[in-house]
Amino acid sequence: MRFCLAVSVSFLSVTALAQDVEQKISDAIESDARTEAEVDRDWDRSPLETLTFLGLRDDMRVLELLPGGGWYTKILAPVLRENGALYVAIGTNNVSENLVSQPGFDHVEVVDIGVSMERTGPFNTSFMPPFEFGLDDLDMALTFRNMHNFTPEGRANINTAVFNALKSGGLYGVVDHSRRHMEPMTGENRRRTDVVQIMKEVLAAGFEFVDYSDVHYRPDDELRYEVGRKTVTGNTDRFTLLFKKP
Repeated sequence: MRFCLAVSVSFLSVTALAQDVEQKISDAIESDARTEAEVDRDWDRSPLETLTFLGLRDDMRVLELLPGGGWYTKILAPVLRENGALYVAIGTNNVSENLVSQPGFDHVEVVDIGVSMERTGPFNTSFMPPFEFGLDDLDMALTFRNMHNFTPEGRANINTAVFNALKSGGLYGVVDHSRRHMEPMTGENRRRTDVVQIMKEVLAAGFEFVDYSDVHYRPDDELRYEVGRKTVTGNTDRFTLLFKKP
């Protein structure tokens, strides 16, 4: 009887914590810090469902790769502000110059990795030389729609650096636009990537596969056209993968 009671209390506690984090994510999504253009993408990017699937907690030390204009940074930062920490690395100029100086984002730490992207790959993809983030024991690393920008060798170096920065049990979430399996890169599909190839590359870095989500599955995306085309943009099929460091 005591064991059953303890299990019930533990389950209720976990459920309450999950609900609390979901509320914090929802509050961040509704924040006035986000622009109208950013809010307009919520229906497509489903941030609450995505971050919930990836296992975000408010007490995590999280690394966001290639934050771009800070679309996800503006959601992650408020959730992690009190109990966790948020680091951003690679392609951080926009966030560094325009976001971290804004109220409520001063705790976001921009990481200088000491190397630069080299656009030497086919169709202007980038090579990343070997590097380290200079961080350790992180709970989570996330990248949203970025891996297609790199050569396989560049992605391998990113994956290795992420692996080294995470603690044992640390999570690695990867979201990107889907390309047909084994289809060669062309000017039309260059901003898409093969989910099987991405999985093989991440596993080769030492990660274990945890799960996938169909939150960004789009059955009417034929996987044929450039993701920025008017007939496709906002409705591209994307894979959502979760890995773990053993």
